[in-house]
Amino acid sequence: MQREGQVNAAVTFPGGSRLEYALEASQADRSPAARFAAGRLLVSLPEADVQQWASSEQVSIEGAQPLSGGEQLAILVEKDFQCLTPREGEDEKDMFPHPLQDVESC
Repeated sequence: MQREGQVNAAVTFPGGSRLEYALEASQADRSPAARFAAGRLLVSLPEADVQQWASSEQVSIEGAQPLSGGEQLAILVEKDFQCLTPREGEDEKDMFPHPLQDVESC
């Protein structure tokens, strides 16, 4: 499911456990941030960074979120590119065009 500024998805595991996850563009956040509660992971990225990333050849957005005890959570969000070779059953309609799609291979 997608709505303006946020993309949501979920994975169901054997036994019925479910992990929901979302990526959102946030006007409030100044750096990448992650929150996890009740089986749901939410990664927030600064809206300006998301707009630049989505409309350019930039592949990733990364940052580090401070944790208690002086540790840090590394956050990395990367574009999902279309495959160069079509794969049966693969739905690629929401993927970014592969940067090498027009380059001849050896």
